[in-house]
Amino acid sequence: MAERKIFAGPRVRRIRMGLGLTQTTMAQALEISPSYLNLIERNQRPLTVQLLLKLSAVYKIDLDELQGEQGGNAAQLREIFADPLLVGEIPADQELIELAEAAPNAANGMIRLYRAYREQAARLSDLAELLGREGRVADVAGPRLPLDEVHDRLQGRANFFAGIEDAAEAFHTRLAPGDDMAGALKAWLKSEHGIAVRLLPVRAMPGLRRRYDRHSMRLFLSERLSPFDQLREIATEVSLLVMRDEITSELEALALSTPEAKRIARFELARYASHALLMPYGAYLSAAQRLHYDIDGLSARFGVSYEQAATRLTTLQRPGASGIGFFLMEIDSAGHRLRKAGAQGFPQARFGGGCPKLNIHSAFAQPGQILVEAAEMPDGAGFLTISRSVEGPRADFGERVRRTALLIGCDIAHREEVTYGRVTGSAPVAIGPACRLCERQGCLARAEPPVTRPLGLDEMATGLSVFDFQ
Repeated sequence: MAERKIFAGPRVRRIRMGLGLTQTTMAQALEISPSYLNLIERNQRPLTVQLLLKLSAVYKIDLDELQGEQGGNAAQLREIFADPLLVGEIPADQELIELAEAAPNAANGMIRLYRAYREQAARLSDLAELLGREGRVADVAGPRLPLDEVHDRLQGRANFFAGIEDAAEAFHTRLAPGDDMAGALKAWLKSEHGIAVRLLPVRAMPGLRRRYDRHSMRLFLSERLSPFDQLREIATEVSLLVMRDEITSELEALALSTPEAKRIARFELARYASHALLMPYGAYLSAAQRLHYDIDGLSARFGVSYEQAATRLTTLQRPGASGIGFFLMEIDSAGHRLRKAGAQGFPQARFGGGCPKLNIHSAFAQPGQILVEAAEMPDGAGFLTISRSVEGPRADFGERVRRTALLIGCDIAHREEVTYGRVTGSAPVAIGPACRLCERQGCLARAEPPVTRPLGLDEMATGLSVFDFQ
């Protein structure tokens, strides 16, 4: 019967050093030569079954300690070396496993150091936001991923691109789609570029929404997508062909630093262009004002999804013909903020969007239900917030549905102009920008202490929150 070979040299070395033994002493007890033990500890010779049993019998060692999972800290080290500061330094996982095995204490120290670095980075970000709220600028940004750079650039400016809007309206007029936008776009792709649109089953495109095959001149769409999302993918492809120059011009104006960031931004601008094409600016603004910004009514009027109609509301900022200044935020069920956008830029300083009391978090418990609230910030600023869950691509049987939640909001001063403002008769919900930046006393929902105040640790009195502060 073949022996099972186990390479566990660093663990053998830790056991020997923990017992205070020399290689010679341990080798004599195991009835092997010191040179052979040295090779074992350097992973140049394996631990055989017989040697494992000998170690267990002589030193009363649990065999699981020697045969356990390799690289216990490897997963956490992998997270560290995925940071923009270190990405590319260690290309293979095996090297991380070897580091975790050979020097576990050093690996633990590196993990603790990285956690402290992330905590300090978060505190610096909070400080920068506080200074920004006071009108002062502090450049404390650390290394960022290209996606972070794109999001920062787009979220900090108005969600309006004049060149794309003008080109989209002009093309929509030439296309004259009538009541069949999908048919008109498919016919244009076929007649002008010889591109046919085909739906493919999930098994043919298990991980893709769409794919353009240059050789066969076909645009493949996944059956996972809803009819609304299929239409947007077609409109995106058309926009990349029709509005290439306008998209490139707006991309250059963003002044992004890396090629990858530019590729990501190009996709975002193409998605923006598809919305401008499906919901032409003038027609959409006129309909939004007549319907008092009823998102369901707008989605039915233009044959788009709730998410697409809501996103389009944040773009109505043409000089001389603007709508209400809506802003939008999307999160997943774990609270990750997937995207933010605003008519004048997402109002990070005035609104924040990080308060656990916002109704967007309740939307997951009531799928498809529109939740409306008036919210008030500590400084008295008020906002009307409309939240609803939205479904992602169709999931296979047994596969978890992707569900996110959208919050679209505006200044409370526009309450009478918005259909949702008529149902907010109760007192506004007291919110804050985020727990680390909020100084509201006695908040039941507080998840973190504010960075601006010391904790109020009093043995004689305990407040409503575990993070009470002075």
